[in-house]
Amino acid sequence: MPFLPLGDDNRRQHIETPWITWGLIFVNFCVFILQQGQGRADAGDLVYGYGLIPSVLLGDADLADGLPHLPSWLTLVSYQFLHGSWDHLLGNMLFLWIFGDNVEDAMGHLRFVAFYLLGGVASGLAHASLDPASPVPLIGASGAISAVLGAYLLLHPFARIIVLVFLLPLRLPAWVLLLVWFGFQFVALGGDEDGVAWVAHIAGFVEGAATVAFFKYRDTPLWGRQPPTRVIALGRARSRAPSAGQRPRDEHRGRRGPWD
Repeated sequence: MPFLPLGDDNRRQHIETPWITWGLIFVNFCVFILQQGQGRADAGDLVYGYGLIPSVLLGDADLADGLPHLPSWLTLVSYQFLHGSWDHLLGNMLFLWIFGDNVEDAMGHLRFVAFYLLGGVASGLAHASLDPASPVPLIGASGAISAVLGAYLLLHPFARIIVLVFLLPLRLPAWVLLLVWFGFQFVALGGDEDGVAWVAHIAGFVEGAATVAFFKYRDTPLWGRQPPTRVIALGRARSRAPSAGQRPRDEHRGRRGPWD
């Protein structure tokens, strides 16, 4: 990729701590450290046993005897927590760190878990359907994180992302960065680079953009619009116009938000 995101200026509105985003990052690191602690042969067994193998999931192929394994349908989840290298892991976790907390904020903790895993499942199915006879395992969180990017695009298209473009730091609107990222997947799909599941990235992004409206809070707007002002009525209190010389109250002034 010709750019590297470093952060955003997007404040959370509903949650103080993105426990699920942080938890997913923690689990991914723990699983990778477990992989690294195995011998080369055992690490390969983990990838084949818990990765998503299209010919096992959709075909009649079976795993070799002695491999650790799950029911094939469960590999649609387990493959999302395996990674092939430190670069693979760190790149994925950087994107999840920057974009995941705001999507979690728009959905809440439990719905974000479901959304994230569903994005990975959709990505895995799209990849496997493209070549159902393939014996090569698919691993990585890229598909699920692609779904997060698709959701972020619809939720916060005008948020500013701090990004390195050819080592030059810039602040770009999210819609520019994410659409460039999405277009790059199609360019790479037609290229010669092997070993990257570009279709899984595309499918995850589309699935995330298509389903975010069903997972977000009802009062969370799309397309970067401002949320409606909440008015809480206590008892039978009525609103009244300010008296002469009295300054109208700014409902937001001095109020602490979950980002303080």
